[in-house]
Amino acid sequence: MTTSAKSIDLAHRLAPGAEDAPAIAAPERTALSHGGLRRLIHETVARLNGLGIGRGDRVAIVLPNGPEMATAFIAVAAGASTAPLNPAYRADELDFYLSDIGVKAILVGKDEAGPSVEVAERLGVPVLRLAAPDGVPAGVFTIEGDPVGPPVSSGLAEDGETALLLHTSGTTSRPKLVPLSHANLAASAAHIGATLGLIPADRCLNIMPLFHIHGLIAAVLSSLAAGGSVFCTPGFNALRFFQWLSEAKPSWYTAVPTMHQAILPRAARNPEQLAEAKLRFIRSSSASLPTQVMAELEATFGCPVIESYGMTEAAHQMASNRLPPGQRKPGSVGASAGPEVAVMAPDGRLLEPGEIGEIVIRGPNVTAGYEKNPGANASAFAHGWFHTGDQGVLDEDSYLRVTGRLKEIINRGGEKISPLEVDGVLMDHPAVAQVVTFAMPHDKLGEEVAAAIVLREGQSASEADIRGFAATRLADFKVPRKVVILDEIPKGATGKLQRIGLAAKLGLG
Repeated sequence: MTTSAKSIDLAHRLAPGAEDAPAIAAPERTALSHGGLRRLIHETVARLNGLGIGRGDRVAIVLPNGPEMATAFIAVAAGASTAPLNPAYRADELDFYLSDIGVKAILVGKDEAGPSVEVAERLGVPVLRLAAPDGVPAGVFTIEGDPVGPPVSSGLAEDGETALLLHTSGTTSRPKLVPLSHANLAASAAHIGATLGLIPADRCLNIMPLFHIHGLIAAVLSSLAAGGSVFCTPGFNALRFFQWLSEAKPSWYTAVPTMHQAILPRAARNPEQLAEAKLRFIRSSSASLPTQVMAELEATFGCPVIESYGMTEAAHQMASNRLPPGQRKPGSVGASAGPEVAVMAPDGRLLEPGEIGEIVIRGPNVTAGYEKNPGANASAFAHGWFHTGDQGVLDEDSYLRVTGRLKEIINRGGEKISPLEVDGVLMDHPAVAQVVTFAMPHDKLGEEVAAAIVLREGQSASEADIRGFAATRLADFKVPRKVVILDEIPKGATGKLQRIGLAAKLGLG
């Protein structure tokens, strides 16, 4: 999928591979070819038009992870605007998202009878059902339902029209609605493909949720846009990862750090699958990858690990490390990989290498603005750049190091502490498998440093051990005053560790 010539049929931009080349694969399923996917796109758009849904109309997609979720996103977006939603949402969450997006219909599984259907019916939103007949290639589906009215505009979508609508995480405020155009998605897919050198022979093993920008664009769209294929699993499962690795025979996979960390301990238990694996590289994004985990991944799989930096408003990728012989720097999210990337002072001045400030971007993959939110747009797009809300610093090679979310920086009595810095130190403790440092309320200082830790299997360490270790490597004011040892750290829907709100979840302060 490229941003060039509108004369190219959109179906051929979304699925440009050879007629018989595999596009969508899945466990124990026959693969759907690029030619088959192109036909599915045209058939789906015609079906939607016949049901009264066309360009500009919004369709919420609430489906489990798998090949049909991937193809529904691609095919529905070709003729309408898609809004993938987490199937695990509760009724009140679905009520908010369906209302905020303003959907014309909701697409669910054929036998779905849960909250998504109940809420849609209560809101008067027509329910369409996706049916996947037995014996068909992975991702093939039909849509069942009654007409919802005449389409405003039929046929295939154009570059400037909205392809995808996603909300920000909203950890500190009301979630913001991010519309992404076909041109935004095309640019991002092309950027990722160029960074990773994707070719038709490449296959991605997707374990990311497909209601999130990372899985949708980095795994699915970039693979298809390069003429390659994606093996769509039912969602992340560390116990089944090596089985999928053996069946899919992928050349790469992409995941968040917590997934990589869950995979690593199981590698020794799957020596045959590990020996057979022919990964060209592993990609990590959506959260900071501890340098210790990167080193262990590279040693285990015998391939480079490429850490990238993305966010919803950028249709995912903003910066990335490079494949050999290019540079990859542990602890860095790499150099610009598509949009322009800079570091800015609060007054709008662009900073020099080595100076810390807010990371800002601009480019063809960046959203034109949040929907129905002029206040957020005024601050987010100040000084001609999009403000990411992340703090960082560029080095002499223009490689970016993210030092933390501005809202997550701990303010201990005026001393500013990067939780990522504390994470990096605590991860060096031999008993520590996972850590997330966060702000804990304090009656005099405002905030105090705390850390939640998961220990390695078979290892032991006390709070005093951890604090003592930290005290040998950190200034006293950065040493966590509270260390909580857990069996599992609470995660968000996409598997990311969440700092904001963790103190309250753990009953601290």
